[in-house]
Amino acid sequence: MTELAQPLPPLSLYVHLPWCVQKCPYCDFNSHALATSAGAGAKPRLDALVEKQYVEALLADLDFDLQAFPEVAKRPLVSIFFGGGTPSLMSPQGYQAFFAGLKNRLQLTADCEITLEANPGTVEQGKFSGYREAGINRLSMGVQSFADKQLKALGRIHSGQEAVAAVAAARKAGFDNFNLDLMHGLPEQTQSLALADIQQALDLQPTHLSWYQLTLEPNTEFYRRPPKLPEEDTLAAIQDAGSELIQQAGFIHYEVSAFAQKGKQAAHNLNYWRFGDYLGLGAGAHGKLSRFNSSGKLVIERRWKTRQPQAYLSRLIERRDFLAGTEILAAKELPIEFMMNALRLAEGVEAKSYPLRTGLTLADLQPQIQDLKQRDLWTSDENRIACSPLGWRWLNTVLEQFITI
Repeated sequence: MTELAQPLPPLSLYVHLPWCVQKCPYCDFNSHALATSAGAGAKPRLDALVEKQYVEALLADLDFDLQAFPEVAKRPLVSIFFGGGTPSLMSPQGYQAFFAGLKNRLQLTADCEITLEANPGTVEQGKFSGYREAGINRLSMGVQSFADKQLKALGRIHSGQEAVAAVAAARKAGFDNFNLDLMHGLPEQTQSLALADIQQALDLQPTHLSWYQLTLEPNTEFYRRPPKLPEEDTLAAIQDAGSELIQQAGFIHYEVSAFAQKGKQAAHNLNYWRFGDYLGLGAGAHGKLSRFNSSGKLVIERRWKTRQPQAYLSRLIERRDFLAGTEILAAKELPIEFMMNALRLAEGVEAKSYPLRTGLTLADLQPQIQDLKQRDLWTSDENRIACSPLGWRWLNTVLEQFITI
């Protein structure tokens, strides 16, 4: 057997919870409105039996992945992310059961970052405390805006005040590491309203801010019936002024739409952007796993799971693999796959990570890199793969160089 010449990438875990209270008109994620009989004013919840079955299905899903990639059991998880959908619809007891099964199958690093996406309209003090006790150590709060008019236009189920209250409840439960998710370019949003959202978020003292522009994605209600959005000049002014305001508050603009206090960059997302590996569990979840074949060649496989929640749960009953499809990435696809991630980071990545993560040589990309350098779109640091500040602003133009190598 050929001795491995290099280590495999760090490994993360993504877990998808596909249910929401209602489908937001801008959302193109795999999310499905929850059928609930809760009375008026009651917090929505996932049916206890469905929750139990889903946790069992997640662990069975993991077992199938481990059968296909047995070496994964020897690789510790550096981060875990529960996304959706609305993961905060699941009870703390559901997460406790999942972690009990997970830790019987995989190792976690001592500093493993474990993030839960939470909707302010689905949580209260007791739930936050329970999530903390289950082992979750980071929250990502889907606020989107603090202005009730914009929240209503977005189809959100919480008010601005409920978002503020949810952050306070999370802090009281012991969460001192959390992200606030904000969007800008919202229907009828002015620059002053967008900046007011940012200021309100900063006043809540998060450790991380995700701040990005609303886009009209295919297969969404907004795409079929577009709302009136701000003009291009307003959008550009919001982008410039908002970024400056966040950075003046001491946040590092380290990724296209991500800002963090020093040392609080999202470990899970950094692993994506550095072209690390990740398992994907749950309805519609995607994963990326690397391995060396018998000849010592690096092979990268993408895997995705069946999307519909009921179909996913039926695989548990039928004891069938949850896999919907797989793809081995061809060598010609790897340059753009790598660059689409790495170049989102302001500092990029170390040059040596390209051969380590792709099995290819950076020398093959020198014509493209030299062209970008001549146009002042690429870093002058020979030890890094990164855009120049100008290139980062025109990232799509840079990426075009790597689509057909």
